[in-house]
This record gives sequence, C-alpha cells and structure tokens, in this order.
Amino acid sequence: MLRKMRRRFIGVAMAAFTTVVLALLLVINIWNYSSITRQQDEILRSLASHETTSPPPPAKNFQTPGALGHFSPEVQYMIRFFTVYTDENGNPTAVNQDFIASISQAEAVEYARQVLQKGSASGYFEKYRYLMESTENGSVIVFLNSEKELRAIHSLLAATAAVAVCCLLMVFLLIVALSNRAVAPYARNMESQKRFITDAGHELKTPLTAISTSADVLAMEYESNEWVQNIQLQAGRMAKLIADLITLSRLDEAQPFPNKAVFSLTDAAWELSEPFSILAEAAHKEYIQHIEDNIQIFGDKTAIQQVISLLLDNAIKYTNQNGKIRLDVIRRKKGAEILVYNTCRIENYKNINRIFERFYRLDEAHNASDSYGVGLSIAKAVIENHGGTICAESEYGNNLLIRIKL
Repeated sequence: MLRKMRRRFIGVAMAAFTTVVLALLLVINIWNYSSITRQQDEILRSLASHETTSPPPPAKNFQTPGALGHFSPEVQYMIRFFTVYTDENGNPTAVNQDFIASISQAEAVEYARQVLQKGSASGYFEKYRYLMESTENGSVIVFLNSEKELRAIHSLLAATAAVAVCCLLMVFLLIVALSNRAVAPYARNMESQKRFITDAGHELKTPLTAISTSADVLAMEYESNEWVQNIQLQAGRMAKLIADLITLSRLDEAQPFPNKAVFSLTDAAWELSEPFSILAEAAHKEYIQHIEDNIQIFGDKTAIQQVISLLLDNAIKYTNQNGKIRLDVIRRKKGAEILVYNTCRIENYKNINRIFERFYRLDEAHNASDSYGVGLSIAKAVIENHGGTICAESEYGNNLLIRIKL
C-alpha cells in the first residue's frame, strides 16, 4: 500500500510538472513561430504591393524607394524572393527571378502550380513563405526565402525540448528522492492504524472468548433460549469481523505473501467447486462452472483460494431464489481470468465498484446478518498484492459479475 501511494505521489507530481513544462514549451514556440511568421508576412505584403503596382518584368526595379514600407533599407539586401505572375485561369505568364539565384524558372512555375492546387492564399511551401495577391489580369504569387527563419524556429523548438527533458529528468530524480519524506506522515498514520487494529483485535479476543464460552455453557442448560442463541450468533459475527480487520491490516504490509510460488489455479479451483455446488443445490440455485485445464500462475495458493471461496459464498448468499451462479477460470495470454457471476437485484448498480470499499454494502446486503462489507475489501487487497486487478460489472442491476485478472 505504501509503495503504491509513493508511486501515485510521484505520478501526480510529475504529471503536474510535465503539464506546466509542456504548456510553457508550447507558448514559447507558438509565440516565436507567430512572431517570425508575422514578420515574414509583413515583408511579403510589402513585396506583393510593390509587385502588383509595377509592370511585369523586366521593366521593374525592386530598389524603388519605399518598396518595403517601414522596414530598414538594408532589408532589401537580406531577403531573397521570386515572383510568379498568372492569368485569370491560373496559367503562369511571367516569372521574376531578379532577387534569387537558387531556383530556376521551371522550378518557380512548378512551385506556383502546387501552391495554386493547395488553394491557400498564404503559407509555407518547402523553405519558402508565399503570399498570393489578385490583380486585374490574374494573380501574383510572391515566394520569400524563409530558410534562415525556419531554421531558427526549429532550433528554438529543439533547444526548448532539450531543456524541458532535462528539467523533467532532474525534477523526477528530486521527487523520487523526496517522495519518502512526502509520504512519511501517511506511512506513520498507516502504521499506527495497523498497530491499533492488531492490538485492539488481540485485546478484544479475550473478553469475546469469555462471552462465547459463557454462552456455550448457558446453551447447554437452556438449549432453546433465543437470547442465548443470539449471544452466540453475535459473538461469532464479532469474532469474524475482528479476524477480517486483522487480515486487512496484514495485507497493507509491504510483502503480505512472502511464500509465493507457481501453482495450478485449475486444481485450486476444483478443490473449492464441489462444496459450493452442493451448497447451491441445497439452496435451490443453479450452479455452473467452467474451469480450463493446466492453468499455472505465480502467487499464494491459499490466498487465491480464499478469494474464490469468498466470492462464491457471496454469490450463493445474495443470488435470488432459483437464480443462477457461474464460476469461470480461463487461461489468457498473460495469465488467467476468474469470473464469478450470479443473478440478483442491485438497486444502486451505477456505483457497483464501491462494493470493494471497506464496510460498503449493496442495498441487498444491508439485511444480511453476517456481513459487515469487509470480505470484498480483503479480496481486492489480495488480488492487488498479486499484481492483478478486480472489478465488478452489472447489467442494469439484474446480475453481478466479479472479474479477476491475474
């Protein structure tokens, strides 16, 4: 339990920190991308404005004063671009390559054709940022070389990702180192609780034994006295509750089952099946079982048998009259599955998995004279200590299926 709590603490802390780091990483990189793209678009708009107001090449001059608007005059020596003119049908009519040397006229026409197919007025295409403007005779597509800007975007993304990974690793190591201190109060509380339950259980056994013995003596003298019988019944219930609480306390230890070994789940299930089939028949309830052969698992045989016995006992106890009970033990690729099914009526079936909480009972169980709602908590603790899972399912409150995966 303590190890599980520590892992959960580490997981929650890392999830929170990872969320913050990823949010910062996204904000920084989105802001950088938007800023660079906005600058590129401003240059493209200035270039497109100049291109659409000037005659087609070659009778045009990029160095016209004010061609780049509010940008520094030095910008014209820092940018590389080319322009493709098209007619109303989207067919290229002219290409201006005066300010770039790394692309041929055929490549420029192909770029324009693919951009026209995309149908977007602006965006990135390979290492270029483009902008499409309509003119009287067609359109002008300006391609601005953004290789340096794209490299800067990728560099910042890689740098921030590397920093984020390093931060996550360092924080993880720090949280792992401090997790024991963080869960220490919980561990002390848990240890005090276990000690109290164990000590109280042992202390209660002495007077309870005396009460039970006295009741037995009285029963020999007054055989049919209902008060004596009630004392015996309640003493038995109290003894079972104390034993269950001590069992739950022990299951919270780090290694409650130190003697785990490989055993035959098939044989373990068969050993339990015959007595329960007789009990079900005596209670006028149908009992069916399907146990596959040669299923081997690693664990504590006695503890697993205790779980199956508990589930079958509950199924017989709470199945409606002439109802149906079924036990399935099935081989799976990575272990085994145990299914215990019974028909019953459950009013609060939407909270069905709460039956594994301590002292929680379904509506039908409130009237059970020998139930405190601890047995399924023991089953859950046993299965989880074997690295398995246990859950409850119900079809509209008409039945109950306990599914165990080992």
